[in-house]
Amino acid sequence: MSPQAPWARRICPESELPTFMSDTQVVPAGTALLSPEAMGTFDENGVYIPRSVTEDDLGGASLEDAMAGTIVEFEDGDLVEGTVVKIDRDEVLLDIGFKSEGVIPVRELSIRNDVDPSEIVSLGEAIEALVLQKEDKEGRLILSKKRAQYERAWGTIEKLKENDEVVSGPVIEVVKGGLIVDIGLRGFLPASLVELRRVRELQPYVGRVIEAKIIELDRNRNNVVLSRRAWLEETQKEQRGEFLVNLKPGERRRGVVSSVVNFGAFVDLGGMDGLVHVSELSWKHVDHPSSVVSVGDEIDVEVLDVDLSKERISLSLKATQTDPWQEFANTHQVGELVYGRITKLVPFGSFVQVGDGIEGLVHISEMAGHHVDLPEQVVTPGEELWVKIIDIDLQRRRISLSIKQAAEGGEVSEEYREAFGEHAYDAEGNYVGPFEFAETEFTPDTEAQAAGADYVAEHGTGEAVEGVEGEAAVAVAVAEGEAAVAEPTVAPVVAEAAPDVPGEVPTEAPAE
Repeated sequence: MSPQAPWARRICPESELPTFMSDTQVVPAGTALLSPEAMGTFDENGVYIPRSVTEDDLGGASLEDAMAGTIVEFEDGDLVEGTVVKIDRDEVLLDIGFKSEGVIPVRELSIRNDVDPSEIVSLGEAIEALVLQKEDKEGRLILSKKRAQYERAWGTIEKLKENDEVVSGPVIEVVKGGLIVDIGLRGFLPASLVELRRVRELQPYVGRVIEAKIIELDRNRNNVVLSRRAWLEETQKEQRGEFLVNLKPGERRRGVVSSVVNFGAFVDLGGMDGLVHVSELSWKHVDHPSSVVSVGDEIDVEVLDVDLSKERISLSLKATQTDPWQEFANTHQVGELVYGRITKLVPFGSFVQVGDGIEGLVHISEMAGHHVDLPEQVVTPGEELWVKIIDIDLQRRRISLSIKQAAEGGEVSEEYREAFGEHAYDAEGNYVGPFEFAETEFTPDTEAQAAGADYVAEHGTGEAVEGVEGEAAVAVAVAEGEAAVAEPTVAPVVAEAAPDVPGEVPTEAPAE
């Protein structure tokens, strides 16, 4: 028999042919089958009766109508509900009953940035989304969970703002100038409104749930500004009222500098902040409050005024310090010689610093024994010299000085006597003779003493000038004076502080 061709079939005998089940066939007992509901039913003899698959369950409706009833109709901008069916790293699929699942890009999942989709939604969760695009260029349905939240949240936020109610939510981000709070949308909380006083470090607030008032709302610009300070002030109003009632002008309190601004410094008194105006920081002239105090400094202040209606506290730092003008007046007398430094020249004379924060005026008529047209003919800024006190007006904070009269000699102020030695003065305090300064043991206690000691060390004290001895000779040499001349007809003018800044001096001669 020749080999069988590859395409040839093997013909089986009839006895080997398989038998096929007919439409009705008796199933042997004990045969494992699928559930009757899935496969059909069996009669009492075990005969299988197939399930009908042609049953009409449309209730008389057409197939087109039935299909239309199962597909959701919507347009761009509508809110739809659906079930999360898939979560990927960059998107989430949502079944909303449309012909295809909707896609929610990761950037449209939450108002938070750089989030993990699995942290926002879970499989099987029912969520609401806004239709961004019914069909993009790839035929996909694009949705946004974030913007659906916006739509719902805006309605709630507007009602809360209208009723002056409080919103709450977790802090999700630190941005330039403040915090972002999740209140269903991104609410901005400025750093200055986080606490009753401005805080420096905002990072610790991330993750904290805070309550705040809505102070600005602009839906067109998608802008919501919050204030936690407003909420704190409202909740602590009763405590503040009690605190203010118990605070009396004139009393002294210990506080901590909470902030420094151009016009002064705020001090936390333990519940409320009070303002120390720049004019109340020091008896000296202050260019900027930061030169006197810093944030965190503990200082003693005196209460100047308490305004219950405006809930304002006015404080003073300089009131707790010794008034340098009063101290100068207590330790100096008219007629004494003091050592000073020229600070400023003006057409009508020169200002001389004679103490810490104390300046007096040498009128041009008191600059020399001869006629002087301009102060620079006699002195220069920065020059150190002796002057005589000819008037002290403590109430008006004015001191009148004279270079010309210092040349005539007189009693040296007590603060300089130690520098020159007691043996150099007579019983009345007048300078009587030279001495070797290097042989004395003297440690200056003040700037004035140090300046006087330096002067003596540099110039000595024994040179005579045409009948004038000792220290008077030094004054004569400095003033470059000559013999006595006719008394001036212009009355001496004294230095006066500006009314708002104690210790300041005028830049022009006061009217006679």
